[in-house]
Amino acid sequence: MRDEWEQAHTDYTRPAQRRTPASLAESESDWRQYLESSTPNGSLLRRNAMTAALVSGKPIHLLHVTRDIDAIRTSRQLHVSTGCLVGALYCAPLTSQREGLRPHNLGAYLLQTKPSTKAMVFEVTPDAPIQPKGIDYLHLGAIHLRTYQRYQSFLAPAENNQLDRAVLAGLRTGAPFLDLALRNAVGQHSPSSEFIDQLSDAVAHVPFLGYLYFEVLSEYLMLHSATPETKTCAQVGELNNWLYKRLAFAAVDGMERLFDLARFNPRHHRLIQLIDGIEPALGPGVAEYVRRRLSHLFAQTALHPSQDAAAVTFQGTDLNTLQKAAPGLIGQMLFREIRYMPRYQHLYHCFEKSKALEAWDYWNNEGIPTPFNGVIPKGEIGINPAYPRSAVRVWTARRDGKGYLHPDEEITAVLTPHLASWWAPPRQRETHSATDGSRVELAPAARSPTATRRSPMKGVPA
Repeated sequence: MRDEWEQAHTDYTRPAQRRTPASLAESESDWRQYLESSTPNGSLLRRNAMTAALVSGKPIHLLHVTRDIDAIRTSRQLHVSTGCLVGALYCAPLTSQREGLRPHNLGAYLLQTKPSTKAMVFEVTPDAPIQPKGIDYLHLGAIHLRTYQRYQSFLAPAENNQLDRAVLAGLRTGAPFLDLALRNAVGQHSPSSEFIDQLSDAVAHVPFLGYLYFEVLSEYLMLHSATPETKTCAQVGELNNWLYKRLAFAAVDGMERLFDLARFNPRHHRLIQLIDGIEPALGPGVAEYVRRRLSHLFAQTALHPSQDAAAVTFQGTDLNTLQKAAPGLIGQMLFREIRYMPRYQHLYHCFEKSKALEAWDYWNNEGIPTPFNGVIPKGEIGINPAYPRSAVRVWTARRDGKGYLHPDEEITAVLTPHLASWWAPPRQRETHSATDGSRVELAPAARSPTATRRSPMKGVPA
């Protein structure tokens, strides 16, 4: 169990440690070296403002936005949501300056685009320098699978059969592309335009591919961008989060209302249009980057490290075999499919609290009171509600005319190791978010019925 959680975390300040399948044309170390050394902003992977704050051992200030400040005052509790941070209060970093607390560009985005929310400032005083190990939700598939198998008895036989049929149907239809991705991961060079179009078609059958697609493009934009806006972010040690936000909202109609990466599937011509609309200089290289990078990440996240990527096929293979060969992919598919079940709103805590407890235990033993999204250290950071060795204070905040935040009213409230209630919306409205876990966190008893029905699922994404 601990090995699985270690496998799901990345420390960008150290050489790549993760175990990977055999026969991959490029290792994780190869990619790390390329991303750090051959992209304009690659140095920010290892050296960025958020990592520097974590390893300093000094108090850390974080921004959180909420629509439920009155409920927090009344209950004096904050509950956390699931998502890419598994079970943490979703925040963005703040930098203490003479003028006040300067929001990270991710925080500035949240403040600008969520005007109906209240800004809160958290001060976390750690007991020691914090290990800069971020959790990568793309690598949580084996944990999703193990959790499902552990609590499989909570489902009726018909429900388990329904899940098996749904996963198998997706695998059978998506298998040609999954095999194509593996062939590319071991060195085949498919035409990038055809690869993108086949990827787009496969997302509908294997929604996890939409998450991979989006994260690869987010990485490409943040690391390769050379706009004045991006350079300004880099000067203060930050990757530019506005880039992938613009990408998501331009790519999917209604994404601003429901952040759903299962719908993220631009075909090749549309992909080029999207990148041209964000930063034209990055258009010519994007398709080939997606082909190489997504193929590698698919093999790395889908297959068990003991497998030989050159020998695995998804075509004509039974589910039991794939659970052993590709537990990461099967777990990700089950994780998303199970949430469509009518009874899942009643079983949610059985499955998700189990993972949160394991994550809290891992973080506590590793000395991590503030876990962050380790797909890439872009500023998505949370507060571990079960960490026993750090002090946490919280205030409401006011924002001045220059955008700085100032603590205002101190709130008597504590983070508790409980997950906010979750309601599963209808299938066509399912939330598979991977980038905005700011939907939170309150003690259910203090909420209105409407508030408790907001889904905190971020997609994990969260």
